[in-house]
Amino acid sequence: MLIVLILPRLIYEIPELLDRYVWENTKLSRQQTALNSLMTEVGKADIARWHDPGWQASLESRIADSKLGITLLDSSDRQIYQSIPSGSEATAYRELNIMEQGQLRGKALFYIPEQTSGLATAFAILAGLCAIVFIGCQMGRVVVKPLEAMSAAARRIAGGDLDFHLPASTVMEVADVRAAFHAMGKGLRESLIRQSELEEERRFFISSIAHDLRTPLFALRGFLTRLERGLASHPEKASKYAAICSKKAEQLERLVSDLFSYSQLASLNQMLRREQLDIGAFFTDIVAEYMPSAKERDIDLVYVASVEKGDFLGDAHMLRRAIGNLLDNALRHTQRNGVITIRLHMEETRVLFTIEDTGPGIPEHELPHIFEAFYRGDDSRNPEYGGTGLGLTIAQRILRAHHGDLTARNRNETGGAIFTGWIVASPSKSSTGFYS
Repeated sequence: MLIVLILPRLIYEIPELLDRYVWENTKLSRQQTALNSLMTEVGKADIARWHDPGWQASLESRIADSKLGITLLDSSDRQIYQSIPSGSEATAYRELNIMEQGQLRGKALFYIPEQTSGLATAFAILAGLCAIVFIGCQMGRVVVKPLEAMSAAARRIAGGDLDFHLPASTVMEVADVRAAFHAMGKGLRESLIRQSELEEERRFFISSIAHDLRTPLFALRGFLTRLERGLASHPEKASKYAAICSKKAEQLERLVSDLFSYSQLASLNQMLRREQLDIGAFFTDIVAEYMPSAKERDIDLVYVASVEKGDFLGDAHMLRRAIGNLLDNALRHTQRNGVITIRLHMEETRVLFTIEDTGPGIPEHELPHIFEAFYRGDDSRNPEYGGTGLGLTIAQRILRAHHGDLTARNRNETGGAIFTGWIVASPSKSSTGFYS
């Protein structure tokens, strides 16, 4: 509005000044000369002549050519004579007082034509129209078009199409709405991608559960049917069938346990029951718990600790489950007469532990995927060694919930896997210990 009001006025003044002082300068000079001459003649004339019709007629003929105007008044401001052509200014341009012996005898008022410029008016109108067109274009570019694009984007979003782009705008409010639209579109796209990933994971989760439950259940049912029908004619065969059934039941128990733990990982941070734990005693208890299983398989379980005491906050049950999964994995993949080494030491403000085995190691192409849910190598389908594919996933997520992490690598090209994990803790006095 300020542009529309001010710009035409400014444009109007420029041509008017040019018209007045440049193009019509000669005309103005003639008017000024005629005005000065008229004032001289009126001033020299006696007041009595102002009433003479002949003198008034000659005066009128003189001022007609120059388009000047004049009003003659007596001492009481009564009008004696007046001749003001149309187009003259309403206010007197000059005033002449006739004095005699110190008294006012008469007064003459002189008028000049109003200075009007058609060019200035045309320029002012054109400037006003240009300002309106300019403002309209700007409003269309920075307000109307973005709002139309937002309306179209809203309809596309309602139809499920989240691929849209809105034009930029210099208007702060429109720019804020544009940024909000883009943020909303980005959030919806990420939400849909996440939903798709969750749906894919859900389908894979169900298919994996169906596969892992079906295999041991099928074998268990088969051997139980044989026992029920009395097909085991010898006690040795019946004992063998019972042992196989027991092994399949253990596999089912491990599978159900892993599935239950995995289902709780989404709310793991809320489930943690942190308490003050002693680092050395905690790992010593875990190693002692797995020592009998290692001896049954003729595997040496070696524990090397460089920290005797040191407190840290953690969920004992969850951490025991994480480290137990790593030891179960090492025991399954280590052959008889092999060695599993657990090392524990302090690094600044964290407790670092490694579990190293002498098994076949992890194929290089599988290393980036071993912590993915249900991922298992080719030999993991073997009933002797196969797991659920959840143990390593559970272990890593538990450590991450304790603000730590878990990584894996091979010891060398010939084999052997090394799992390295860490947990945040406070430094403490350390000493070297050995347990095997």
